[in-house]
Amino acid sequence: MEKRQLGKSGLEVSALGLGCMRMSFGDKPTDKQEMIAFLHKAVECGITFFDTAEVYGPFTNEELVGEALEPFRGKVIIATKFGWKHGEKGPHPSVGPDSRPEQIKRVAEASLKRLRVEAIDLFYQHRPDPNVPIEEVAGTVKDLIQAGKVKHFGLSESNADQIRRADAVQPVTALQSEYSIWWRNIEDAILPTCEELGIGLVPYSPLGRGYLTGKVDETTTFDSTDIRALNPRFTQEAIKANRVVIDLLEKIGAEKGATPAQIALAWLLAQKPWIVPIPGSRKLERLDENIGAVDIKLTKDDLKEIDNAIAQIKVVGDRY
Repeated sequence: MEKRQLGKSGLEVSALGLGCMRMSFGDKPTDKQEMIAFLHKAVECGITFFDTAEVYGPFTNEELVGEALEPFRGKVIIATKFGWKHGEKGPHPSVGPDSRPEQIKRVAEASLKRLRVEAIDLFYQHRPDPNVPIEEVAGTVKDLIQAGKVKHFGLSESNADQIRRADAVQPVTALQSEYSIWWRNIEDAILPTCEELGIGLVPYSPLGRGYLTGKVDETTTFDSTDIRALNPRFTQEAIKANRVVIDLLEKIGAEKGATPAQIALAWLLAQKPWIVPIPGSRKLERLDENIGAVDIKLTKDDLKEIDNAIAQIKVVGDRY
């Protein structure tokens, strides 16, 4: 597997990471031993970058990732996140942001234990907290880095101003944000900021929560525990209207001998050398398919054709 560096930090990871959330959270139940075997297979396939968070469960996803990846300690990079109050409401068992310094420190100690590591490789603020200045958040993580408990600081879904202010206190290694061929809002201000400051980008939902695989159609139904059940982009009307995006991916894929999912991932990888997508997966055939995207090289003409076609398409439905 090709390796990439997340910005100027020197943090080297596989060109494709793995989002682990759905292995234990927000969807139909999975078998723990099956998921541990799956994570071992991902490492065998060359994936060295794994994404989890305290709130996934809460706690169960970190525990799963920690147990599964313990034999590979020192050979893989595990990213996790802080910044939520916990409660019992809704599909996300959290009741709003909480990035108070004492909360960040508490999460760090608990995550270290669940992940079975001596230092957290990459510690993201899960979402901006309007009640805590970002300088205070960055300063707290800086203290954790100096104490040897965290190696790298990350942000998630932050705007360009927040990124700059945080980076001035503690260099930001990576920004995690939604980014895909059909969600490109970060291109105007956020991507240029990352490039200027030498911050890597880790796109989540790079396959549009599964839509860009081409496997979702108007007959697809979602379990009530699936976050897509309430997502405006997964109503029957939106699924049908957005089919033009899949038609485009299929057309390019036919020319390259690739699937729509592989073209969607190859497009992301072609945007910048410091972009590392983290598609979520729980099936070996999907894992193999996603990894195949790393070998697909889109030319400037391919990218221009995709950009021109996407510019003509109006995607129906908000992302949340």
